[in-house]
Amino acid sequence: MKIGFIGLGRMGNHMARHIAEGGHEVAAFDVRPEVVQEMAKTPNVRAATSVADAARDAEIVFTSLPGPKEVEEVVTGEGGLFSAMKQGSVYVDLSSNSPSLMRRLEGELKGQGVDMLDAPVSGGVTGAEAGTLSVMIGGDKAVFERVKPVLLNIGPDEKLFHCGDIGSGDIVKLCNNISGISGAIMMAEVLTLGMKAGVDLKTLADVIGVSTGTTRWLTANFPRGVFKRNFAPAFAASLSAKDTRLAIELAHELGVPMDMGEVAHSEMQQVMEKGWGDLNFDVVVRIQEERTGQVLDLPDAQVR
Repeated sequence: MKIGFIGLGRMGNHMARHIAEGGHEVAAFDVRPEVVQEMAKTPNVRAATSVADAARDAEIVFTSLPGPKEVEEVVTGEGGLFSAMKQGSVYVDLSSNSPSLMRRLEGELKGQGVDMLDAPVSGGVTGAEAGTLSVMIGGDKAVFERVKPVLLNIGPDEKLFHCGDIGSGDIVKLCNNISGISGAIMMAEVLTLGMKAGVDLKTLADVIGVSTGTTRWLTANFPRGVFKRNFAPAFAASLSAKDTRLAIELAHELGVPMDMGEVAHSEMQQVMEKGWGDLNFDVVVRIQEERTGQVLDLPDAQVR
């Protein structure tokens, strides 16, 4: 198929590459020309000169962008998808986004004869590079089936989830992400409490790791990153902060109390205020470390 792909960041560059490697013709665009030229070295990839150029002949256009502001600009701004996509084509947003924005854009594009899906992904840079992402799809089931052969290039069949009507993919993604960051914050509190009370970190990690309080944070994520003081970005804290904010905004819109979610939102805002947005999102544990004077340093920890 002829594919337009807009947004070649840490995730998008791998997804675009996998789609091209799957035999599809990809017109790739990013605001950074050097990134586009690098991607054009991949077989089946053409360097597009603009959003409109990437979309003009495409049967499906994908975007992988930081958030709602960028997506809305690409779709409705001057030279955007709204005026460039042809009737009968499909627009798929792979970003983590606002469900209400997805519904509005879907309605506007439908009037132009363009179908739309929201399809945020999970699995980080590692999953994008390996082509093993989870994809949460919202929109018409028949449109999903049309796009599925292309999505299979970025995630296996068992990880492609049709979640419901337009916006549902983003709803699931926001619930997933605020749950994830809340778990990291809670684990940091638990471990610093135990250390402050006199128990060494290895004992805490070993015992909780095989008991009812265990989580993947303790058995997999922290040993790879936090315990080794490695905060290299796989999923940037700035994106996590954005997703947390969107989840809380959705909760406010629906009148759903989110006491723990509000705490996570506050913690992520502090991360951004400290200038840690470009680090991995689990850098949030450093907020609790600074409060308590306990550092989660366990370099010999093994991933279970």
